[in-house]
Amino acid sequence: MVAKTFTVAFEGVEARLVEVQCAVVPGMPSFGVVGLPDKAVSEARERVKAALNAMAIALPSKRVTINLSPADLPKEGSHFDLAIALALLAELDIVPKEAAEGTVALGELALDGRLVPVLGALPAALAAAAADKTMICPRACGAEAAWVTAAHVLGADTLAEVLRHFTGQIVLPVATAGEVAIPASARDLRDVKGQERAKRALEIAAAGRHHLMMVGSPGSGKSMLAARLPGILPPLTPMEALETSMIHSLAGLLSEGGISRTRPFREPHHTASMAAIIGGGRGAKPGEVSLAHNGVLFLDELPEFPRPVLETLRQPIESGDVMVARANAHVRYPCRFLLVAAANPCRCGHLADAARACSRAPGCGEDYLGRISGPLIDRFDLRLEVPPVAFSDLELPASGDTSAMVAARVAAARLRQMHRYEAHPGVRGNADAEGALLEQVAAPDAEGKALLVRVAERFRLSARGYHRVLRVARTIADLDASADVRLPHVAEAVGYRLAIETPA
Repeated sequence: MVAKTFTVAFEGVEARLVEVQCAVVPGMPSFGVVGLPDKAVSEARERVKAALNAMAIALPSKRVTINLSPADLPKEGSHFDLAIALALLAELDIVPKEAAEGTVALGELALDGRLVPVLGALPAALAAAAADKTMICPRACGAEAAWVTAAHVLGADTLAEVLRHFTGQIVLPVATAGEVAIPASARDLRDVKGQERAKRALEIAAAGRHHLMMVGSPGSGKSMLAARLPGILPPLTPMEALETSMIHSLAGLLSEGGISRTRPFREPHHTASMAAIIGGGRGAKPGEVSLAHNGVLFLDELPEFPRPVLETLRQPIESGDVMVARANAHVRYPCRFLLVAAANPCRCGHLADAARACSRAPGCGEDYLGRISGPLIDRFDLRLEVPPVAFSDLELPASGDTSAMVAARVAAARLRQMHRYEAHPGVRGNADAEGALLEQVAAPDAEGKALLVRVAERFRLSARGYHRVLRVARTIADLDASADVRLPHVAEAVGYRLAIETPA
């Protein structure tokens, strides 16, 4: 009789159940793994044999075959080790076969039998809960997997502990959920001198998840402002924390074994490749856009990014997910992020200062910002110029609202949006509203409507631009605790929408 147990194979953030079958039959002594394994899975036989040898368990002089079903699903990674060892122990009648069949095992084996932590424990626990099976994993992964409350997760340090558990000698402890503590940020919005308009734009962006583009000379505070955006964002909701942590689990970023309630803030360098930004590489891993899911993606020096990389952002910005298509994998990852971009007005950065501008001004500004396509710029809800800070402002004491004060207003605005869209699955905030729903919740008063029509005709706003103005106006009204979108809200939204012009 063939013994079997279960593990998982990953397709994006989803974990698909894999049945691990073991047959020990007469024949030339061998140990084979079939079922489309990659190199790491094929090498599991050596790790399993060494671990069993460390426990003084000898394999019979027979043919051992491990089949990973479904056989047409690619199997990648070292987390198959524990399941292979468990199926083999069940086939040798060392472990009860019924108990092995009710288990989803995940873990890499060291040569001495220790269980090494692996990636993906959180999505694996979801798959185990859906199949109504017990999950056994390395103890270091237990705090992460235990966040799936519907799953029964057991943690072990060695293969010997797993064996003694199944033979009734010990009982493995049930894993308890851990949480990464929210670090206290030393970056406060009040530290930014001047730039009141930029601070206001940052607050609106945080309240409605509106994409923000800042253009200004070097040292005007663009990066400083962006770095303070996480301090005014509300913590992740439980559902958002689970979604984000599943992606980070696959990427190996849950270093403390628990789920973080802090929104991610990703800031890739402008030399990052397309695979690093969008996702791909070996196994079609998640990229920066997915690692920033439910958080912030900050692209500093936006025109310096390769043009093909920037153009690939257009579809994820609109849809909220990205399909990583490779020859051997087609994987979909969520990527609902807040995009913040910063750019200098030209290569030298001093286009507006005739005394410091280079000899190519003003044409260099058009060439430099021209690296960013119009369709991509059109996807930024908020666009503003960040002027240089006067030296007199730098001498002034800190003033204005603190990050905590702004965060309270942002949280209140997001709470209003959450209640507004309770009956609309998939819509979490104003940035997600579209079609008839947007027209219903963001319809301005008569004066606001007249202003928006005039602006749309005068500046030839695209349909996308028109609707994005409505979304921003709705968020500004939420910050004002207003049930209706009125003329001042539309006027402020329009002010952030007008194209950034370079001096002629």
